[in-house]
Amino acid sequence: MTLFLQLTMARLAQEFARAWINDEQLMLQSRERLRYNFMPSAMAHIEAFRALRYDQARVTLPQVTTQPYDKITPEMQEGYYAASPHNLVRIILGKREAGDHPGENIYTRAAAFFGDWRRQGIFLQDSSPSLYLSVQRFSIPGSTGSLERRGFIGLGRIEDYSAGVVYRHEQTLAKPKADRLELLRATRAHFGQLFMLYSDPAAEIDGVLAPSGKPDMETRDEHGVLHQVWKIADPGVTELVRGKMRNKKLIIADGHHRYETALTYRNERRAMAGSTSAGGVPRERTGENSLLRSGSPSLAPYDLVMMTFINMDAPGLVILPTHRLVHSLTSFSSDTLPERARDYFRVEEVDPSLDALRAKEILRDAGGFGTALLGVTADRAFLLDKPKPEDSNIFAGLSRRQQSLDVVQLHRCLLQKVLGISEEAIHNQQNIRYVRDAGEAMAQVRSGTANVAFLMNPVRMEQVRDIAFAGEVLPQKSTDFYPKLLSGFTIYALE
Repeated sequence: MTLFLQLTMARLAQEFARAWINDEQLMLQSRERLRYNFMPSAMAHIEAFRALRYDQARVTLPQVTTQPYDKITPEMQEGYYAASPHNLVRIILGKREAGDHPGENIYTRAAAFFGDWRRQGIFLQDSSPSLYLSVQRFSIPGSTGSLERRGFIGLGRIEDYSAGVVYRHEQTLAKPKADRLELLRATRAHFGQLFMLYSDPAAEIDGVLAPSGKPDMETRDEHGVLHQVWKIADPGVTELVRGKMRNKKLIIADGHHRYETALTYRNERRAMAGSTSAGGVPRERTGENSLLRSGSPSLAPYDLVMMTFINMDAPGLVILPTHRLVHSLTSFSSDTLPERARDYFRVEEVDPSLDALRAKEILRDAGGFGTALLGVTADRAFLLDKPKPEDSNIFAGLSRRQQSLDVVQLHRCLLQKVLGISEEAIHNQQNIRYVRDAGEAMAQVRSGTANVAFLMNPVRMEQVRDIAFAGEVLPQKSTDFYPKLLSGFTIYALE
């Protein structure tokens, strides 16, 4: 074989290999796009609706809106009760009374308040189906810079997880779901916002819904966050947004318990109406849902739930870390901890007098190269990074995606193996407290009310996205989306 022919055949082989690699890359990219956004059989269905809203001629919004029900402490509940006789807390998180019984309890009182306030005109229903632009202007706790986060409030069709439209990223507990289900059965209304994420790298939807003019609703919450809401009733705008949302996948950021409650309630109502076929598909509806736009599909009110949709690719989306405080360990030793931790991490002692700002700097710098945790005791502090290869049984049942999370390394290696806290005890919060503020966590350790604080970097949005779309979940209290969405701007009444 001549040299020319050999070179020609080698060049053709290289070109074939490059083409094969390119085809494989294109196929992988295609599968990823299909997985995240472009499954035609699985589409997000969004609807404008006629929300119930507080009549601002009768009440002052700062006195009636609340944080989400699960963020309301007993002290906050008392403050909300004192703020106004029409504060929403009376409905979403009422006070239990000694004489409560099946015929008189927090749920029956919630339904009575809701019915009375509607009859009295405290709540008024919008005349036309609308979407509601929602904007929060805020500073991250401990910083001075200002950020803006946009989203919009609408109704989303409730989907089984298996449909590939709505994805979760955390497990749920039975007790909170039972509580929310009783409230939904009693009131037949949704009062809080489900915080839903979608991907829109070009920010097309944010561009369509740019704020203009004075907001229809505005308040500043107890954390200093400015919340503003504009009513968007223009059918052309709402239809444009609905069209752009049709190929989106949705991730639940906050509100897993309420979403699954709405799903359970939908199934209950379908069963009661005899409206489910053998395949689980709703049979024909009679008439239109009067809360929706004219000509909308014949969806029953309970097929939909109120959501706030926020672009996961927007710069204003903030996830804060949730630090772990370990307490009530009688055999805990600040000398033993670093020695045993060296079986799993590189351990470097740092200045024990560090403050929250310095702790964040250390974590940020070390976290740029992978896992980084900071353990702080009453008299010592340790940086734990560069996890060591270990027995795979530690991470049994977890994917590589999950194993790469700092919070998973913390739970499996430090809490369970080094400190001997069982997974069940962690789940039940027997020796664990969760704290957002690093300074508060360190103060509790130094005051002797906890054994050790483990500080972390926040989970990244792309980690949440990849794990959710893979059908997996993060450990409890892994994400803290900030700020929270207030309850009380819009209400979706099913009847």
